[in-house]
Amino acid sequence: MQRRLPIFPSLLGAVVLSQGAQAADEDIFFNELPVVATVSRLPQRLADAPTSVTVIDRETLRAMPIRDLNDILRLVPGFQTYPNTTETGRVVYHGLTDEEFSPRLQVLVDGRSMYSPAFRGGVNWALIPVALEDIERIEVVRGTNAVSYGSNAFLGVVNIVTTDPSLTRGVSVGVRHGNQNVRDHSLRVGGRLGEAGDFRLTYQHQNDDGLSNHWDWVDSYGKQLVDFRGDLALSNIDSLQISLGRVDASNQRGRLSFTAGQWISNPNNPVRAFEQTSMYAQFRWLRSLSGGGEFSLRYAYTQDEGDEGFDKTKDGMTYRYNPWGTTGQRHEVEFQHVFSLTQFSRLAWGGSWRRDQAKGETILAGQGWVGRNISRSFVNLEWKPLAYTTFNFGLAGEYDSLAGSNLSPRLSAAYHLNERNTVRFGASRAYRTGSIIDYRGEWWDGAKYQFAGNPNMPSERMDTLELGYLGDWRDLRMSLDVRVFHEKISGRLLEIDRDDQSNLVPNGMYPVQNIEMKGLEYQFKWQPWQATRLIFNQTFINTQAQYTEEALANRVSSLWNDRQDLYPVYQGVHDLAMQAAPKRSTSLFLMQKLPFNLEFSLAGYWQTASKWSINTASRAYHRYDVRLAYPFRLPGGQRGELSCVSQSINGDHAEYKAYGQPHDRVVERRTWLALRFDI
Repeated sequence: MQRRLPIFPSLLGAVVLSQGAQAADEDIFFNELPVVATVSRLPQRLADAPTSVTVIDRETLRAMPIRDLNDILRLVPGFQTYPNTTETGRVVYHGLTDEEFSPRLQVLVDGRSMYSPAFRGGVNWALIPVALEDIERIEVVRGTNAVSYGSNAFLGVVNIVTTDPSLTRGVSVGVRHGNQNVRDHSLRVGGRLGEAGDFRLTYQHQNDDGLSNHWDWVDSYGKQLVDFRGDLALSNIDSLQISLGRVDASNQRGRLSFTAGQWISNPNNPVRAFEQTSMYAQFRWLRSLSGGGEFSLRYAYTQDEGDEGFDKTKDGMTYRYNPWGTTGQRHEVEFQHVFSLTQFSRLAWGGSWRRDQAKGETILAGQGWVGRNISRSFVNLEWKPLAYTTFNFGLAGEYDSLAGSNLSPRLSAAYHLNERNTVRFGASRAYRTGSIIDYRGEWWDGAKYQFAGNPNMPSERMDTLELGYLGDWRDLRMSLDVRVFHEKISGRLLEIDRDDQSNLVPNGMYPVQNIEMKGLEYQFKWQPWQATRLIFNQTFINTQAQYTEEALANRVSSLWNDRQDLYPVYQGVHDLAMQAAPKRSTSLFLMQKLPFNLEFSLAGYWQTASKWSINTASRAYHRYDVRLAYPFRLPGGQRGELSCVSQSINGDHAEYKAYGQPHDRVVERRTWLALRFDI
């Protein structure tokens, strides 16, 4: 039986004994209930927001024993992630994912979406254009938010807000070195921009050898980014935010084969680099209006590219094969107006237009640029007719030139029992459209017609009912956020091989499943002493799935027996849905100030078995990561920090491939030293 929290009691005892030797510099958890803006696009107290939100502040981010951005989400109830491997790291909520680049979770950086037409309409976490040190806070909406951010926010939103450049003046230099070839370097410069502005320019390079290889895998990971943000005050009421940058990342792909007594590159799946690039620019104009209102106008441009091309021989044919050799472009214009309707109501409304296009030598063969236009409008209303009630109503309409139109509503009601306790009920409907490739793909693998887009593919639909509770007990320095959810997905889209015996029947995207997810998740925060901060999360979820009529109708009779049992491809799809989310997951994060100005943090993660894709799985595992840091100040006033981080200190485990199977992807202990100087 897996042990539960085996080292926590002894650590807690050590914490208690150390309290008389130190004091905290500030109380970050319970000064006041946090204000969030991601859910409804209105600044709201957590108690007034229409769904559950996890806020990860700068102090928590700085103390976490991590170096990869996606690892932050391990600390959010209901989220799963795995490290960068031959595939880039992935983040999902409630386990609902595809084979690669999860397409149902919206990720924003300063308002710009990370969804990419080049990577099948999903998020490439290797190309997120922000260094951990530049993040001010992260707001995570746990539950659908299509009403505010469109079809890509089907399951939730991760909103990354970077630090105001006026707070990052001077020069900051950082380095991390450790085993598994961890070699990270960063340089940040901040200063004045003209007479009424500030800028921040960051360069970062990351490198490691990926996960350990226990069979025929090869692995490595590298990333570098240049990120610029400039904020200008145009007048007393007008400001302009400019963001520019580029990110390059590389994952090693391919397999080895054992030939003539040695491991060599597999000629049909050779060792190669998967190169990825993203370039972006964003301009956001903000005007402050009387009465606390504001108007904003934003334009963003992104170009992403992927390349893993190699010469492949199959069926007697030699040809260029590059399934991720795709270029994607996105232009987006969005406006938003926030104002007070009455003394008891506020409104956020706006609209956007987006142009996405992609081209690929393999997966969109012979079509050149393939594009789509998406326009949407949205409105969110907050109404507080009584001191102890808050109602939120939202509605969004979206038109997609490939997918057609949809309408997403949301309604929630919160009852404030008193200042410290709130009960909330919410209901919503959301839709998710597929990628350009899902609708228009054309892909041959030698003589095999590998994939054909489905121009009549419908949208996924999700209906959500949720019951929430928020306890904010500042006098006890505690808070508790509980979400009970019932999420019903109709027509879950997946790529299906309709006939694995014919070269002329291509795979396609079909609405193959109806999925029902029920469960409970909660987040508990406690600051028992000034120098101690604790976050504890748990999620319990049960998933059920049934095949849609269209999935059953698309079967090939020769692959079914007389009882019409599902053949193996469909069985794999069934297992992917039923086992995608761990039935139980837990995370713990402890921050502790120690004598001699030392800072200690511990992160623990426990998770039951799950499946990442049809062909990959993760058995139950537990993992502990620790960090010990010494912030210092030099005689000249310069500041710095020396820290040591060790991940998976309790030993090896697998988070991507099933441990003990022939193709293990093993997470071993990884330790590094980090040094930072702020000049």
